[in-house]
Amino acid sequence: MGLFLSSSCIANNIYESFPNEIKPNEKYVFYSHGFIVEGKNPTPINPRWGMYDFPEIKKSLSDDSYNLIAYHRPKDTNPREFAKKLTENANALINNGVKPENITFVGFSRGGAITVLTSNYLASEKVNFVILAGCSKVIKNNPELEVIGHVFSVFETSDGVGSCQFLIDRSKKVNTFKEISITTGKEHGAFYKPLPEWIIPVKKWLKSDRS
Repeated sequence: MGLFLSSSCIANNIYESFPNEIKPNEKYVFYSHGFIVEGKNPTPINPRWGMYDFPEIKKSLSDDSYNLIAYHRPKDTNPREFAKKLTENANALINNGVKPENITFVGFSRGGAITVLTSNYLASEKVNFVILAGCSKVIKNNPELEVIGHVFSVFETSDGVGSCQFLIDRSKKVNTFKEISITTGKEHGAFYKPLPEWIIPVKKWLKSDRS
């Protein structure tokens, strides 16, 4: 099936803004990067964890089986407001014929928190959510936040941000939950580059059938 190419399309199926044409029979995946990328630099460097390779992550995360939408958030983005934008995007897809089960949100670190917020605002038990090292103290200290739908969590064993089990335990409308840990020794920086340890299982989960 052909894909409409707009000026914001940086590969065959990677968009950095919401696509101009919605294909109701196709799948859509939103990727939300970590805090360090907010601003203008797509490859910022953390003194401890090195370079965050946002362009390469997008390239590696993309797939012919879905459209990848990956916004580069501006500096000082309000997480709740951005989550509302993502919610509006999902509703636009649904209103144009895309099935909720064909929509997935993936987020790392602050992007993971945004993904959880989006799940709260959207409140759809059919939408899919991937949380990458995103169940931080911020999520833990806001007990009103739950996650809804189908959930996949990946965390790094050497990282200070660990399992999302506490979030699942307090969430009442989780359809399915799967969580894996990876061990690279790279702490939070394990998700700064598209390491196969997390890219491969995430893409496998994105393409699996949960109906």
